[in-house]
Amino acid sequence: MTAQECNWAGNVVFGAPRVHRPASIAALQELVRDSRKVKVVGARHSFTNIADCAETLISLEALDLPVEIDRAAGRATVPAGITYGALAPQLHAAGLALHNMASLPHITVAGAISTATHGSGDKLGNLATAVVALEVVTADGDVVEFSRERDATAFEGAVVGLGGVGALVRVTLAVEPAYTVQQEVYLDVPLAEVTANFDAVMSGAYSVSLFPTWQSDCVNQLWRKHRVAAGTTRPVAPTYLGGQAATIQLRPSGGASDLCTPQLGQPGPWHERIPHFRADAHLPGDDELQTEYFVPRAYAADAMRAVAALGPKLAGVIKVSEIRSMAADRLWMSMAYGEDTVGIHFSWHGKREAVAQLLPLIEASLLPYRPRPHWGKLFALSPATVRSYYPRLGDFRELLQSYDPAGKFRNAFLDAIVFG
Repeated sequence: MTAQECNWAGNVVFGAPRVHRPASIAALQELVRDSRKVKVVGARHSFTNIADCAETLISLEALDLPVEIDRAAGRATVPAGITYGALAPQLHAAGLALHNMASLPHITVAGAISTATHGSGDKLGNLATAVVALEVVTADGDVVEFSRERDATAFEGAVVGLGGVGALVRVTLAVEPAYTVQQEVYLDVPLAEVTANFDAVMSGAYSVSLFPTWQSDCVNQLWRKHRVAAGTTRPVAPTYLGGQAATIQLRPSGGASDLCTPQLGQPGPWHERIPHFRADAHLPGDDELQTEYFVPRAYAADAMRAVAALGPKLAGVIKVSEIRSMAADRLWMSMAYGEDTVGIHFSWHGKREAVAQLLPLIEASLLPYRPRPHWGKLFALSPATVRSYYPRLGDFRELLQSYDPAGKFRNAFLDAIVFG
């Protein structure tokens, strides 16, 4: 099995006989125009079959498009297939930054925004909320632009497009002046303290992540990322809510690690602190599966308690969870559509059968809190249940049909979840 034939974790084997890598937009247009079924694959970090296709599978990694910066407008137009790890240093060198990044900088811009992938931060929207325009090759091979300014309605449907609108070519992102961040880690923070003070905990820094394993009554690690003025350092308190400040570099799942971005209160560029992992870190994925559910912010503490009650059943299968927050947005298929949201992520050992047995238990415990699953991570909720959580689903279906009436960009995932 080659990297071309499967996803990052190896649990999805793509049905296409090969991956096409067009070197120009014209070649991409021709591929799309001549294909009966086509999908675009990014960094292959999805654990569902959202990017699978039995016929024409396309990677954009060979498209040699520049990063174009408009300082006056505070925007950068970037190739959709670029990874955040490759993009961020270019923006920083120009004195610019993105509002947020995900845990891994290895993912592509197109893949991240198409699935509403996110970082953490009470006042920060997911990565798709930075988008101000999209250029897409649609089913007939034409290049169509969706703009927040010119057509907000279609734009709000197309950004988190689940790969169904077409092949993203360029993405225009809102940028801001570069800034400095430092991060600190606290160990064994009592779970009861975190849930009782959840709003204060999550709003206590620019970006906050909680890492419980649900095997004790503690949040094993609590990561706080603070924006600080250039040339300054924020003092790191020795304790926080009963947890102790870490004195060595740690990996979220535990143990010392040089794979992660600098901790211990050392200030540095935004793109070298907001992601948890370094862009040059090699992260083998063959022993990890992932799941994530999003609940309205008001339910966060109760949802955490519900998962904690399942702790003994998760033993031996879970590596670590991560709890993150994100601001409400207006993107139709975003997990944070319409309300401030908290994501409860699970990193699993690669035990596929055990994970498959656990998902219904977790989903049953979270069902009172309307859990929206991450589009690119494993879940067992019925398509009808998932559809019920998206009030603009009908509008999204019409949008896909208007640009792709023959269903060229549809696959089994979209047929089940969107079209039912």
